[in-house]
Amino acid sequence: MPITAEDQAELALRHRKVSEAMAAGGLDALLAYGPGWRRENVRYLTDTPAVGSAAAVLFTRQAEPVAFSTARADLAPAERTGWVAQAAPLVMADPAELTGRLADLHPRRLGIAHHELVPALLMRAIGKALPDTEITSATKLMDGVRLVKSDWELARMRRAAEVCAAGWEAFVEVLEPGLPEYRIVAEVESRIKAMGAEDNFMLIASGKDEVRGMTAPSPRTLEAGDMVRTELTPQLDGYWLQICRSAVVGPASEVQKRSFELFDEAVAAGIAATRPGVTAHDVAKAQNDVFRSRGFGEYCTSKYTRVRGHGHGLHLDETPIIEGNETVLPENAVFIIHPNTYTPIAGYHVLGDPVRVTAAGCEVLIGTERKLFESGGVA
Repeated sequence: MPITAEDQAELALRHRKVSEAMAAGGLDALLAYGPGWRRENVRYLTDTPAVGSAAAVLFTRQAEPVAFSTARADLAPAERTGWVAQAAPLVMADPAELTGRLADLHPRRLGIAHHELVPALLMRAIGKALPDTEITSATKLMDGVRLVKSDWELARMRRAAEVCAAGWEAFVEVLEPGLPEYRIVAEVESRIKAMGAEDNFMLIASGKDEVRGMTAPSPRTLEAGDMVRTELTPQLDGYWLQICRSAVVGPASEVQKRSFELFDEAVAAGIAATRPGVTAHDVAKAQNDVFRSRGFGEYCTSKYTRVRGHGHGLHLDETPIIEGNETVLPENAVFIIHPNTYTPIAGYHVLGDPVRVTAAGCEVLIGTERKLFESGGVA
């Protein structure tokens, strides 16, 4: 299939970014490895979804990249995109297609993205093929390459934002007493899959102030006055984007409104802190300081919550927005700001918007209003 001019320009940009990062890191070759749940680097270099239990791309600055997969069904689609010169099988018990190419390259230094996830069987074969090569992790290298999004990528993420908004609309539309949580998720899945979503990572929780966190959907049925919380994260054309919102079955109570006001202020503080050059720590601290100023600092700790947001892109949970993470957020980085946690006000509360770092601050990527939604489905 002929590659479009837009895709060709994006491919050239990616090759340049990876090549420059390799040169800075002193790498002669890069192997982007991806098990089933961490395919972001493979997708970055192939623009093709893979179904095999493992996939990889061998990249050098001198030759066209070669893709590998444990599933032969992945090979033809990878070649059809035109992003790789060839696709070959990856057989863990005898990975000669990969190790033979590595041996021919005889690199001085080989970087492996997701080195820590490569099975010992495959690592032994690579080490045997490259007895004189220094093998190092290139996971952080590729994290840095993917951090800044191109216009091509942002266009895909804006389409994913439209899917997020539609999914949340479907979520609110069906809320009514007696509805099980899994039916809510089914309605959301139906809506977003009809719009082209490849996948969806979604957590949910329903109830009142006893709720301490979210899980996969359960058979629990909604009751009037419940607050229903969700992280809704569809994947479209490879790119994940998330919306975090809470809705009440019927009118919201005063304590639920007070909880929303706290979380909304924290999100606003995170947005106000975002601009090129700040760190993930800075954005997290801005949110946490709102809780601390109201006497709820305890609920920003790992006892009650995990992160105050995270990066978005070809993986759904990239750079963590957490105090102590000094990753600098450059222009065109994309992440969600979400101070999701439990407080004794009204239980676990979920609220957050995905943003793009701009020259002047940040752009919220979804148009969904940031409010405490109330359903009309109360009998």
